[in-house]
Amino acid sequence: MTIKNLQIEYDAINNRNTFSNGDAINGRIILEVSKETKVQSLLFIGKGNARVRWSEHYGQHTHVYWSDEKYYSVKQHLIRESRQDGTEVIGKGRHVFPFSFKIPDRKMPSSFHSSVGRIVHKLKAELHQSMKVTKKAKTHFTFISKADMDTPGLMVSQHESKEKSLAFGSGNVSMDIFAQKMGYKLGETLSVSIKINNASSRSVKPKLELYEKKSFFAMGRRKVQTNTILRQKAEVVEAQSGKKAITMMITIPTELPPSILNCSILKLEYRLKVYLNIKCASDPTVKLPIVILPEDNSRELNEKQPLPPVGFGFEAFGNPNPQSRGATSQAMSLPPPYEASAMYPPVPHKF
Repeated sequence: MTIKNLQIEYDAINNRNTFSNGDAINGRIILEVSKETKVQSLLFIGKGNARVRWSEHYGQHTHVYWSDEKYYSVKQHLIRESRQDGTEVIGKGRHVFPFSFKIPDRKMPSSFHSSVGRIVHKLKAELHQSMKVTKKAKTHFTFISKADMDTPGLMVSQHESKEKSLAFGSGNVSMDIFAQKMGYKLGETLSVSIKINNASSRSVKPKLELYEKKSFFAMGRRKVQTNTILRQKAEVVEAQSGKKAITMMITIPTELPPSILNCSILKLEYRLKVYLNIKCASDPTVKLPIVILPEDNSRELNEKQPLPPVGFGFEAFGNPNPQSRGATSQAMSLPPPYEASAMYPPVPHKF
């Protein structure tokens, strides 16, 4: 076999081995050949794209939904044909071809992987030879998008309220929820103030839950997956105890991926769910949107922010009708509306 090895590698620029908008990636393509070899071209490709795909079963029918979104595709010729026969000759041994690639400095989503959708940023090498199958090598790099500090409402305080009348004349219970802001950095403490008025004959227990929501969009459909990240509870508020103020604090886990709000076919979002646990009754619940920011951001967090638009939250993001393609196993009418909720899937190792 003439081509013994073809591989591509790059140099890290930080201890997390991540890259962001406008960063330059320096690396090399390594080619080893067992003897003098003719090649047509050696091509470097830097590429970023997103894809979602899932299937739904309705009796004997299966419908596949999928969609793509492309961000950039940059190509560089490291070897070009220079002889009249359209080839270039390289000698026996190991050859190193350096490359430098600048990631486009514009808004793009961070790397993401799940069983339904993924956002991939990768580097590829392609070796073309006459009358032979193209040899390929690739490697992925982790892209973390710069924080979008212009997200409406990011640093604006949040307030929601909920009131519930209990059955059988058991009285009323209400709560007001206050959060300092919507955007948080990894490792930052999130403080929630809960004002409870328990004018009922039952005790209530305040609880909160931070969870993630992944939404995938294709062909006018949506698939949803949720996963609880952490839970916390406070002391019981006794029956007929009147007004009481409680403060609950959680630390944003440092291993969480940042929110993805700038992709039309895939969203990664977070919410803080605050509720009062009441025996033998449905729990009054309030949900606040939370945006997890990447580690690096240049704008001061206390800078004034515009208010969020009406209906801000999960459904305010995303285009449910992006350009997409699909296939159906049999002729059939469009299946009924679907929304699935499941635990976070394992991260796949291949793409």
